[in-house]
Formats: sequence, C-alpha cells, structure tokens
Amino acid sequence: MSELQYVVFFLDQEEYGIHILHTQEINRLKDLKMNKVPNAPSFIQGLINLRGEIVPILNLRERFELPPKKTDKKTRVIIAKSENKVFGLLVDRVSHVLQLDEINISIPPEEIRYNTDYITGLGKKDKRTIFLLDVNKLA
Repeated sequence: MSELQYVVFFLDQEEYGIHILHTQEINRLKDLKMNKVPNAPSFIQGLINLRGEIVPILNLRERFELPPKKTDKKTRVIIAKSENKVFGLLVDRVSHVLQLDEINISIPPEEIRYNTDYITGLGKKDKRTIFLLDVNKLA
C-alpha cells in the first residue's frame, strides 16, 4: 500500500490538499510585494517577483467562488509547480502535511465533478474529508 503526502490548507472551514511534490514553498502574504495585473481575471490576485522569477498569485477563494475574506496573519501563499508553470495559491491558512494511504483516497462523486475537474480525489482521515486538488488544472 502506497502512502502519499499532501500539504493541507483551509478555505473557509473546508480542508484542501495538494500533493507535496507540487509544493515549492509556503510564504506569509505580508512578506511578498504583489503587483496588480490590469484586466486580469478576478481570481488573479497579482504578480510577485520571487527571487527573479515572475509568479502569478491565484486567489483560491475567488477561483472557487467563495465569499471574500480579509487577509490576516494566517493568510499564506503556497508556491506551487505544475508540469510547466510556477504559481502561487492564496489560501486562508496552511494546516499541516498529511500522509494518506491510497486506500483512503476516493474518486469524487459525479455530482461534484461537474465544473470542478480540479478536484481529483477525496482524502479520508479520521472523520474528516479533504478535497485533493490537481495543481495542473488550477491555473
């Protein structure tokens, strides 16, 4: 049985996870200087210069059509890497790294896969359910 690791973060009260291999680093929002992008989609929060690399920041609350929330000291930016892109994910807070056995990951029901093809699985741990995201489909 194979064990997979996910970086778990919160949006509202829901837990989400991205595979640890797609996580480059986690930063405090206050430590980043962000530039707004004119005429960008509403979920593009802005751009940062991360050690010479220009990185777009996606506001996942906006991307998932959740109500807006003011950023606070727990707000984090997860620098993620997909097959051919590096981008940041603005999240409410990062929780922990979770180890899941493959047996505890299920395919999402068809009802929630409609218009949410970035949810690739549901992780089950104790009595919690964690939405597992496909980084390649988020950007």
